[in-house]
Amino acid sequence: MSTLIPTPSDVAPARIPALRGRTGVFALTLVHARMILVETFRVPAAVIGSLVFPGLSLLFFVVPQRVVADNPDFATQAVIALSVFALMSNSLFSFGLNIAANREQQWDPYLRTLPAPGVSRVLGQVLSTGVMSLASMLPVIVIGALFTAAEAPPLRIVAGLAALAVSALPFMFIGISIGYSMSSKAAIAVVQIVMFGLAFAGGLFLPPLLFADWLDTLSKFLPSRQAREFVIWAVQGGELEPWVWIGILLWTAATFALALLLFRRDEGRRYR
Repeated sequence: MSTLIPTPSDVAPARIPALRGRTGVFALTLVHARMILVETFRVPAAVIGSLVFPGLSLLFFVVPQRVVADNPDFATQAVIALSVFALMSNSLFSFGLNIAANREQQWDPYLRTLPAPGVSRVLGQVLSTGVMSLASMLPVIVIGALFTAAEAPPLRIVAGLAALAVSALPFMFIGISIGYSMSSKAAIAVVQIVMFGLAFAGGLFLPPLLFADWLDTLSKFLPSRQAREFVIWAVQGGELEPWVWIGILLWTAATFALALLLFRRDEGRRYR
């Protein structure tokens, strides 16, 4: 009878390496990201909204303005600006509202009891929302190519998508910070204020050429303006000003540290 029951020595050599690999931070990050994506695709309306909203924004705000839509430079920059806005709004709403709502459910405290570091959950949320956000850019690119004079070589488009992914990190971490610092009702108002404030002051609705001097100077310190200029540089080329990439690095580091700090503070408040 004993020969039918495996002993620890029989399974340990084969299982321990696999368990060690699965319990790494990167592996746990992929697990969290996959589960968040599964939960998202279980609600088709959420997926359709994320994919359709950026394209509708382009149709309503850019395509009817033929002065902009028929000019290759203006149309390309308009498509880029709305892509940044769509990515920013998706990141802020997905993180800010979803995290705030999940914290009020009993499932979230259970997840906190599992032996996984906080950085895995944060990065998992970043990865899953990043995948959805980049997917939402595809309708914008198609509509821009069909109905405007926007143009860019294929390699430049790929570079623009990579620049979008990099410049979106501060918005994701800001959303995480909002979600872990307030209730869901408060998060709705704060996300809207932050989103439209960054959009208007960052040149996503109006080009910075129309800004007053003081507003143009102020907008250069905002992550939305830095993201706009960074993606335009990746797609259209030209000179990349130091304040653009330095600002993105500083905003990414500062907001990531804030997100981890608020995550751990929320954990301490709920379980001590």
